[in-house]
Amino acid sequence: MLFKRKIYQSLKKWKDESQGKSALLIEGPRRVGKSTIVEEFAKSEYQSYILIDFSTCAPDIRALFEDLSDLNYIFLQLQLQYHVQLHTRQSLIIFDEVQLCPLARQAIKSLVKDHRYDYIETGSLISIKKNVQHILIPSEEHRIYMYPMDYEEFLWAQGDEVTVPLLKQLFTAQKAAGEGAHRKLMRYFRLYMLVGGMPQAVATYLESNNFEQVDRQKREIIELYEDDFRKIDSTGRLSLLFDAIPAQLAKNYNRYHVSNILPSARPADVLTDIAELKDSRTVLVSYHVNDPGPDMAATRDLTRFKLFLADTGLFTTLAFKDKDFTENDIYKKLLSDKLPANLGYLYENIVAQTLAAKGDQLYYTTFHYGETKNAYEIDFLLARQNKICPIEVKSSGYRSHASLDVFCNKYSQFLLAPYVVYTKDLQKEENLTYLPMYMAQFL
Repeated sequence: MLFKRKIYQSLKKWKDESQGKSALLIEGPRRVGKSTIVEEFAKSEYQSYILIDFSTCAPDIRALFEDLSDLNYIFLQLQLQYHVQLHTRQSLIIFDEVQLCPLARQAIKSLVKDHRYDYIETGSLISIKKNVQHILIPSEEHRIYMYPMDYEEFLWAQGDEVTVPLLKQLFTAQKAAGEGAHRKLMRYFRLYMLVGGMPQAVATYLESNNFEQVDRQKREIIELYEDDFRKIDSTGRLSLLFDAIPAQLAKNYNRYHVSNILPSARPADVLTDIAELKDSRTVLVSYHVNDPGPDMAATRDLTRFKLFLADTGLFTTLAFKDKDFTENDIYKKLLSDKLPANLGYLYENIVAQTLAAKGDQLYYTTFHYGETKNAYEIDFLLARQNKICPIEVKSSGYRSHASLDVFCNKYSQFLLAPYVVYTKDLQKEENLTYLPMYMAQFL
């Protein structure tokens, strides 16, 4: 099933602006839809194209990139092997799963310089050390990231192209949707949280309207990721760190406690592991900021972090993967808005996913203020207009926000606008905005 994706416009912009002077590298987790959207783009925007899938291509195709001295020979062989005629400046060559053939990625420099054709690379685990050893990374790559389908794309898949533009109008005017509309909007948003944004899971939901089949599809994707982690790290550390993400968030820790998962390890010992999880694009890393300010990257602490999944639908399945689906009533409870308070971390994950898909780096902070020994925590910090927008996430309509109040007092010189992102309708309280979950996409 083919879905409308926002990244298509990014591909068109690259083609129009680059005019063949750079290759496009699309990174993203496995099964996020990279190959599908690129092939759709190739069919619509070029006279012809060749897609080389390095996970299945013949050895003699890979061997073509070992010697670039005769590009005419390489292009001739590709046309013969794929039965496609290439046309100067009107054809696209796609390197799919390019991390599996590092020499092909290195060849981009020469291929772009030749300027006959356009090139798009897709891949996951692109930056993993073994995939870049002994090659020169081409500077001619323009890199973009592909994320799971966001809420608007999820609605598009169901034929709804009206809701999100109307919500944007309400957000701009700072107006509530109204009780009846809000209930309906939250129900659809909770459905999105359950199904998630992986195209195969969305397609399964639309075809079957059956959560058990959707869950089975998501379990297959999680198993695929875990297989990838074992290939990267045979010790199993990556898989253990990945599997423990829901449990770590459930305990409401102010950081990911590595020692709970790997007893002999400290946070500083797993920096490479965390980097590899992040590079897989399956995991989102939120770093602790020691001194909140407009330049948060300068004060982030690489040894203090929280981990989220890039897709909340997968997160929901991972959290309960040890249970058979028939024993799992999380789908029914979340859809009917009867989620127990101790499962509120699902909402924290969806906010992390929403912000990351918009291109925001994820940061949070904990701090002390005054004489109290209490540690305050802000779930997310956004840099806007050389200022900070602090965000607290609430899994209910509960309107207590002590940490946010104290933060606004302590860091008033950097404050732009504080938000509580929660499950009720939009409300204003002096300078504080209570924002429904489905409007977090506009922050």
